[in-house]
Amino acid sequence: MKTEQKLQHFYDLSIASAQEDAKKLIEKQQRALDQAYNEHVAMKNRQADAELKAESDKLKREFNKEVSAEQLLIKRQISDIQANLKEKLFLEVTEKLNKFKETQEYQDMLYRHITAAIEFAAGDEMVIYIDPSDEHLLAPLTERLKDADIIPMISRESFMGGMRAVIRSKNILIDNSYSTLLGDEKEKFTFDGGCCL
Repeated sequence: MKTEQKLQHFYDLSIASAQEDAKKLIEKQQRALDQAYNEHVAMKNRQADAELKAESDKLKREFNKEVSAEQLLIKRQISDIQANLKEKLFLEVTEKLNKFKETQEYQDMLYRHITAAIEFAAGDEMVIYIDPSDEHLLAPLTERLKDADIIPMISRESFMGGMRAVIRSKNILIDNSYSTLLGDEKEKFTFDGGCCL
């Protein structure tokens, strides 16, 4: 082989070897770049997922906060409406009680309450009070109670009607006054909901 041929052969081998080394180097670099790209994409996806979850959680919290505030407002409105309705209801009940006080049934009820208190006292000294607005009923009640030998007294304070009795020896107050009974009912009264068709 001539020198030129040898040089050409050496050149061809060197070029082929360099090309093979370059190809391997490029492939290695490509694998490194692909791995770096995949890691970068995975990291960005994790960041995006974390940001999405954080934003979603934030929106849920804000929504829940708004819903809670709205529920509280609605509950307050319902409570105000219920209080207003309750007041109206008890005003109506008071009006009906005042009308009832004008009937014979009211006088009979007073008489029954007084005789029940007398029976409860079992002979102990007792003072029976009726409401100042029932002063006109004092004479008829006294007449009906003449066998019991007791005369009801007019109370100094108004209690809307009904009667009160005091048995001092036993420190007992029998309170069948409308103000107390109505107050107790008003305190216990709640709106239970449901439908009223």
